[in-house]
Amino acid sequence: MAAKTAVKVLVVEDNPAVLELVRKGMEAFATVITTTDGTDALLKALEEKPDLIISDYQMPGLNGQQLYEKLRARQETKKTPFIFLASKSDIEEKLRQFTPDGVEDYIAKPFFLRELVGRTKKVVDRLHLERLQTSARRPGVIEGSLQEMNVIDLFQSLEMGQKSCSLTFVRGGEKCQIFVENGQVYDAVCGAVTGDDAVYKVVEWNDGTFEIDFSGKSDKRRTTRSTQGLLMEALRLLDEARRDQVEG
Repeated sequence: MAAKTAVKVLVVEDNPAVLELVRKGMEAFATVITTTDGTDALLKALEEKPDLIISDYQMPGLNGQQLYEKLRARQETKKTPFIFLASKSDIEEKLRQFTPDGVEDYIAKPFFLRELVGRTKKVVDRLHLERLQTSARRPGVIEGSLQEMNVIDLFQSLEMGQKSCSLTFVRGGEKCQIFVENGQVYDAVCGAVTGDDAVYKVVEWNDGTFEIDFSGKSDKRRTTRSTQGLLMEALRLLDEARRDQVEG
């Protein structure tokens, strides 16, 4: 998991108890910097250069929108993505009105920590994938290990970024190929298994390597569900198999 911690997240929340919960929830997959103050957040953003900022909207002094605007006005931080934490009314009546560029998500308060962590992790995974792409040894090809980024993380990151590519997974003597168009899986082959079943098979893998080729294509369309539909069914099948093992 060490490579995941290369993604740096600044969390700005004026409630120290909530801030600590968020920090603990995200430290498994990101390097987390925290502050309870918007002005201090501005300084930390300029010093630390975070990859993502999660900011409370309503704060005394410099609020979340003002923090966003001040960072957008600076060349070195103008592209830093944001996630805003705000009341439902603030999201609907204020934040969505100025439709800011670079805002990844709005999360309504009060929120469940699991929901915040899950939605943040999708953004972090996509940023991690983009970082791998910029450091790739071959143009248009990303290589990595499934210990570093698992199959579900990869699918969700490609869907979120609306990427088109082929993914090749290798584990021991086994090889699977998945084809994605605008973030949606449209073909899959894993040995003699094809289509949806090939996706369900590779989702079980937790070790091995992956290669993403952004020029890779298939002339077949053998899957029948959306990317999210395939993942949900794969997880259901995994849960079912685990229950059968326990009962057996």
